[in-house]
Amino acid sequence: MRTSRFGVFVTLILLSVIARGFEPRVFLSPEDFIRQHLGEQAESGRLWLKKGLQQQIRAILDHPYPAARLKYWKNGPRTAWILEEIGKERPITVGIVVNDGAIEAMEVLIYRESRGGEVRHESFRRQFEQARLNDQQQLDKPVDSISGATLSSRALVKLARLALLLHAQVQ
Repeated sequence: MRTSRFGVFVTLILLSVIARGFEPRVFLSPEDFIRQHLGEQAESGRLWLKKGLQQQIRAILDHPYPAARLKYWKNGPRTAWILEEIGKERPITVGIVVNDGAIEAMEVLIYRESRGGEVRHESFRRQFEQARLNDQQQLDKPVDSISGATLSSRALVKLARLALLLHAQVQ
């Protein structure tokens, strides 16, 4: 009897630890991201993802974006995008500011994966600063993946490319 209670106790503890590992980690709310990077005077807009644009998006993401339109924010020549892409199994929510066709800032807002969260560190994100799209819709500068976070690293590269494409659409 005593052994079975101990087993149940250990199982419950292990299940709670495992469950905690899959809770989304919110590092910054989308509203705070917009406020910090574009200020209170940012104006919001909507971009319809029409067929031609969805084809370009599919070329970047390897799948269509799962929305018919995207909300963005603008302040002068700067736009901000809150985008999501699957890392390994779950979406990663990222905020990206584009200024004059180059990435100005990138933040991981919500991370839902159990591994690979190192992509939120500034040392990784700094690689995207001033990146632009080249003629082949690739970033014009290399981004080194993080060992153990390869899929999350790739997801952020795709989102950077997507934000640059979308920015060009609304300029």
